[in-house]
Amino acid sequence: MKILGLTGGIGMGKSTAAATFRRHGLPVFDADAAVHALQARGGRAVAPIGAAFPGSIRDGAVDREALRRAVLGNPPALKILEKIVHPLVRAEERRFLGRARRQGRRLVVLDIPLLFETGGEARCDAVVVVSAPAAVQKARVLRRGGMTEERLAAILARQTPDAEKRRRADYVIRTGLSRAHARRGIRRLLESLR
Repeated sequence: MKILGLTGGIGMGKSTAAATFRRHGLPVFDADAAVHALQARGGRAVAPIGAAFPGSIRDGAVDREALRRAVLGNPPALKILEKIVHPLVRAEERRFLGRARRQGRRLVVLDIPLLFETGGEARCDAVVVVSAPAAVQKARVLRRGGMTEERLAAILARQTPDAEKRRRADYVIRTGLSRAHARRGIRRLLESLR
């Protein structure tokens, strides 16, 4: 079974790319969705996060805004959070891969925003990076509710720069022109892999 890593900075079109892979019948592991499930009521990350960050739990789930305030601009706190969350997400990823192998899948996608930052590319046979011009990225992200230029700058500071991601990628999907253009790029990529 081949494992395709999918990554890209915030606002680069990774969600659209992941949806396109799904439409082509590929199983996609969504690391962000796994984090949300782990932090939801009954999730395995709730208790350890609550212990490490008092005041970050509300109604049995992680209050993501309170947690964000606790770690934003605080590298030691962020490291603590990552030590809690990353192993739990990896366990979910291993379960996903195990199911895909049992189903006889030949190609799967790991949608991981911080793939390079966490060394996840070592678990992949190839890496796809979605990329758009910085102005397009900024415009997309600032349209999101609650997003500010300061918050965007803090997020970008944690991410490998786009140029570096493109340099390290096996494949680059350009998402700055249109969704149709990006989808055609993904279709051509899949045809070359199959």
